[in-house]
Amino acid sequence: MKKIAIVTGGGSGIGLAITERFVQNNIHTIIIGRDEQKLCAAKEKLGPLCEPLVGDLNDLASIPKLVNGIIEKHGQIDVLVNNAGINMKKEFTDVTDEDFQRIILTNVTAVFALSREVVKSMMKKGVKGAIINISSMASQYGIPKVIAYTASKSAIEGMTKAMAVELSPKGIRINCIAPGFIATDMSAKALNNDPERKFKALDRTPMGELGKPSDIGDAAVFLASEAASYITGVVLPVDGGNSVGF
Repeated sequence: MKKIAIVTGGGSGIGLAITERFVQNNIHTIIIGRDEQKLCAAKEKLGPLCEPLVGDLNDLASIPKLVNGIIEKHGQIDVLVNNAGINMKKEFTDVTDEDFQRIILTNVTAVFALSREVVKSMMKKGVKGAIINISSMASQYGIPKVIAYTASKSAIEGMTKAMAVELSPKGIRINCIAPGFIATDMSAKALNNDPERKFKALDRTPMGELGKPSDIGDAAVFLASEAASYITGVVLPVDGGNSVGF
């Protein structure tokens, strides 16, 4: 039976790369995002196994209905990748309460709410499922001017471990990928505009180059597969050694 996966923010960057790898492995993948154009372009590129679904996960009240709609159409959900997230670069003292809450809502609360509804469906259907959260090197060490993002990704890693302990006895594995410096449109813009930061990033990456989005896709396919059936609660850095570099 074909597996059914959800990838949030699957229309671009790392989310698109994960979706591409899933589709190549014959997993029917539903990509959720707010930008219909991006989602449809992804479907155009990846074909019938990629299914766009426009939804705003910040609207927490809409999430149960969204998940139920997928269950009604496909019968079950086997894999959830919580990839959607937002960042904001601001001096610590300039971050308003609203700024902070906005990042936490998207990067933590919405991830929790969607995971909860998907887990309910997995338990109800007796699915041996896999949930993959996407963290960041920002949770591994301090990076200036991204306080809310750092807090959100640290929360994701803590949630991954707590979820794994509670849900793994029920047959649902929870793991996390912490990408390093990956060459996406977003990171390329940031690094190319800041040569000093780019040098610093590459200088402390033992493999000496930026990662590719497909590197994260490969890790996600592995963690979603039977090959990872005894792996749960891990935070896997995919970073060319950056997190251990000097």
